[in-house]
Amino acid sequence: MSYGRKLDPHPIPTNLSVADLVDDYFLAYNAARLREACRLFVNKMLAPDVTVGVTLSGALTPTGLGHAALVPLIDAGMIDWIVSTGANLYHDLHRSLGFELFQTSPFVDDVELRAQKIIRIYDIVFDQEVLLKSDAFLRRVLAAPEFQRRLSTAELHYHLGKYVRARELRLGLTHRSVLGAAFDAGVPVYTSSPGDSTIGMNVAALRLAGGQLGFDPEADVNETTAIVYGAKTSGGKSAVLIIGGGSPKNFILQTEPQIQEIMGIDEKGHDYFVQITDARPDTGGLSGATPSEAVTWGKVDPDQLPDSIVCYTDSTLALPILTAYALAKHAPRPHKRLYEQRPALLAALTAAYLQNRPADSEF
Repeated sequence: MSYGRKLDPHPIPTNLSVADLVDDYFLAYNAARLREACRLFVNKMLAPDVTVGVTLSGALTPTGLGHAALVPLIDAGMIDWIVSTGANLYHDLHRSLGFELFQTSPFVDDVELRAQKIIRIYDIVFDQEVLLKSDAFLRRVLAAPEFQRRLSTAELHYHLGKYVRARELRLGLTHRSVLGAAFDAGVPVYTSSPGDSTIGMNVAALRLAGGQLGFDPEADVNETTAIVYGAKTSGGKSAVLIIGGGSPKNFILQTEPQIQEIMGIDEKGHDYFVQITDARPDTGGLSGATPSEAVTWGKVDPDQLPDSIVCYTDSTLALPILTAYALAKHAPRPHKRLYEQRPALLAALTAAYLQNRPADSEF
């Protein structure tokens, strides 16, 4: 009787590709979960009728993985929409403005770094001037006329991405930011907690100086829900790739309870779920919550639990491996350009909500 794949790998050769490393040597424990995640992403989540949402938390972009891993996935049409912490988007700007970040030991004298005006993110360091000059760029851009109203974070990031991409081209940089690539590809980028980042801090300061830019969190909730609703009602499927956890994880998953619980529209949940996390489920936090727990909230389709995978490992290990595997195993997909489709998607969601809106009763 065979219980599964026989564990009998050959010795690792000198010319091993990333894809073969994953397929032939990631055989057990979380290596096997990462292999399963890579295969699910390539074989099912990247089907033409699947809309792929990706979340980003943790300090990914300071490492350079925005340009190195996320931008290639965006270019290849493998990411259709994004929910990110504001910090990841802010720190991804630095290299696009011509600034440098450096790798160092995590065991340095932080008091001495402070005296030298050096900022540290674990084993990454950069000069405080990088922050100050990035802030100056942000304030100059955010004072432009197109920002002088309440915006969804997708609108804010789209306009900001236009300026960032123009700066990259003007400086002749090979580096490309997530926002610049998303602007080019029409990929909407949301932030679930827009005030909780340096971008939000600069927006707040500009308001004190008379600026009219403000966030529209209700628009974010409705637009993200409309994207998922549109994916499902068009005959397709919805997939989520969760890098880390935190607020972006909840924000992308709450789209289904918004459809079912709040709007009264019949739905079953996201079809595909992959999470890369180092958070444990037994502490009760959202970051470690399992797909089966999410089923109880209507976030994940219970019929699709076999297509739900959690890999417990460092995102900075898993993301470049998954990216290399996907690019080697799957041809680029046409860009869905969901940013331009937001008005039509929102109109369809609004019509369905008004038709199915639940009547309030006594509680």
